[in-house]
Amino acid sequence: MSIIPEPWQAEVALLLIVLLLAAFMSERYPADVTAAGGAALFILLGLVPVDDVMQAFANPAPITIAALFVISGALVRTGLLEAMAGYLVDRASVTPRAALVTFFLGALVASAFVNNTPVVLILIPVITRLARALDTAETRLLIPLSYVAIVGGTCTLIGTSTNILVAGVAQEQGLERFGIFEITGVGLMVAAAGLVSLMVLGPLLLPGRAGSRVGATADLGYLTEVRIGAEYGGIGRPLAEVSDFRRAGVRVTGLRTGSGIVRRKLDERVLEAGDVLILRADLSELLTLHETEHLVVGLRRGGRTPEGEPMIAEAIVTPALGRRHDTLSDLEIASRYGMIVLGAHRHGHPAGPDLAAARLRPADKLLLEGPASAFERLSQRGELVSVTVSAGRAYRRAKAPVAVLALVGIVALAAFGVAPIEILSLIAVAAILILRCIDNDEAWSAIDGGILVLIFSMLIIGRGMENSGAVQLIADAAAPWLEPLPAIAMLAAVYLMTSILTETVTNNAVAVVVTPVAIALAEGAGLDPRGFVVAVMMGASASFATPVGYQTNTLVYGAGDYRFTDFLKIGVPMNLIAGAAAVLAIPVFFPLGG
Repeated sequence: MSIIPEPWQAEVALLLIVLLLAAFMSERYPADVTAAGGAALFILLGLVPVDDVMQAFANPAPITIAALFVISGALVRTGLLEAMAGYLVDRASVTPRAALVTFFLGALVASAFVNNTPVVLILIPVITRLARALDTAETRLLIPLSYVAIVGGTCTLIGTSTNILVAGVAQEQGLERFGIFEITGVGLMVAAAGLVSLMVLGPLLLPGRAGSRVGATADLGYLTEVRIGAEYGGIGRPLAEVSDFRRAGVRVTGLRTGSGIVRRKLDERVLEAGDVLILRADLSELLTLHETEHLVVGLRRGGRTPEGEPMIAEAIVTPALGRRHDTLSDLEIASRYGMIVLGAHRHGHPAGPDLAAARLRPADKLLLEGPASAFERLSQRGELVSVTVSAGRAYRRAKAPVAVLALVGIVALAAFGVAPIEILSLIAVAAILILRCIDNDEAWSAIDGGILVLIFSMLIIGRGMENSGAVQLIADAAAPWLEPLPAIAMLAAVYLMTSILTETVTNNAVAVVVTPVAIALAEGAGLDPRGFVVAVMMGASASFATPVGYQTNTLVYGAGDYRFTDFLKIGVPMNLIAGAAAVLAIPVFFPLGG
C-alpha cells in the first residue's frame, strides 16, 4: 500500500524521475547504483507493489541480454573475433585502403549480431596498425570505429541491449512482439546515412593529432621463445605459411640457429625440427601456443621436472632485483624453483633481444608456470612480488564453429518464429557451455552485472511510473503541443527527446522511461505506436555527441586521448543526420496511420 495519497502519486513519481535523471547526470554514483537507489525509493513509497516488482524480474529482456553477453564472450574465447582482426591486418599490408573499408563494414556487421563493446575492444589495436599502414593519425579512425559499431547495433533487435529492452517494455505495454529483423530496414537507412556522413565530415571535423595514446603505448605483448618439436605440422613449410605464427597477436622477431639469431627474411625461412623462434605475443596467443602440441614455449634450460599440479601466474620484478639488471638466465628460475618462464613483458618497450638475455627492470612482468609451492618459495625471496594467477586464457579455436552455429541458430530460429529469442538464447548458452566453447566462470564474468542491475531497477521504476499515472500525466501535458502536429513531426519530437536525454543519461534508463510515454502519445493521437517505439530504439542507441553517451564512445575516448569537444564537433551533426534518416525511414517500414 502506498504511503503517498492517490491524487498525488503521479506528481510524486514524476518528481522522483526528475531527481533520478539529475542524479544520473551528476555521475556522483555509477549508473547502476543510482538506478537501484531509485527503484528502492519507488518500492519504499509504495508506488510499486511487491507483485509488480516480481513481474519486472520476469521480463524476458534482461535474460536475453545476459545470454547474448555469454555468447559474445564465447566468440572472443574461441578466437573468432581475433581471427577476423588478423585477416584485416594481413590485408592492410597489401591494400591498406581496401582493408580499411573492409574493416569498417566488418565492424558494422559484427555489431549487428554481437555485443559491440568486445568488438570495439578487439578492434582498437587493429585500428592502430591500419593507421600506420595508411600513414594517418589514430584519432581520425577511432571515433569512426565507435560510430560504426553504434549504427551497426541499430540494424537488428539483438544489436544492442537497448533494442531488446525497448522491445520488452513495449511488449509489456500490450504491443505485439518485435521480430529480430523487423527494424533492419530502418537500421540500414540510419547506418547508410551515418557512413556517408563519416566519409564527408570525417576529414573535416575529426582531429588529426599525432602521437595519440594508442600509438604511444601500444602493448608489445610478452617476449617469449618457441622450440619446434620433431612432429610439428609446420615443419618443411616457410614461416609465412604457418598459421600459428601469423596471428594478429603474434609477431616473430627472430630465429635462433647454431651461429646466432637470424632477424632478416624470416617469412622465407623453412621451419625445421629444433628451430627456436623468438617472438612477441599477447597473453591469450602465448597461452594458445603453450597448449599446441609439439611446440615447447618458454625458457626451460637447466630446469627440473616440477612437482605438483602446475599453475600459471604473473609476477612483478621488484626494484631491488631490477637495479641489478640480472638476465633471466642469471636468475636460474628453472633450476632453482622447477619453474618455466613462459614470457617477459615490459610496458611500451621490448624486454630484450631474446628471453634468456632479457635484462630485468623494476615493474617488468614475468609469466611463469610451476607448482604452487614453487611460487611460495619465489615470493619469500622478495625478488618477485605480486604473484597472481593469470587471468589470460588460451583460445579454443577448434570450438569456433560451435559458437558461430549457436549465434546463427538464435538469429535464424527467432526470425522464423520457431521459439522466443529468450528461450533460444538460453538453449544456446547451455550448448556452448556443455561443448566447452567457454568455461562457466568465464561465461559468468562476461555478463555485465551492472547493466543487468540497471535494467531490472529501471523496469521497476517504469512500473512505478505506469501505476502512479506519471506516464499518462506526461502524455497529457505533451499532447496539446504535439497532437496538432503532423504525425512525422510528432515522431521527430519523440526521437529528439530520446536523443537529447541519451547524451546525458545512460541509454537503457532513458529507454525504459520514454518508451511508455511514446506509446501513450501515439495512442492518444490515434497513431500506430509501433513506429514511435522504433524511434525510441534508434534515438537511445544512436548516441554520438558525447564520450559518455555510449560505452564504445567511452572506450575510444580513453584509447585515442581525445578531448570532449572532439565528440561534439562531429557528434552533433551525426546525431542530426542519423535522426533525420530515422524519422524519414520509420514511416516507410512502420506506417503511422492517422
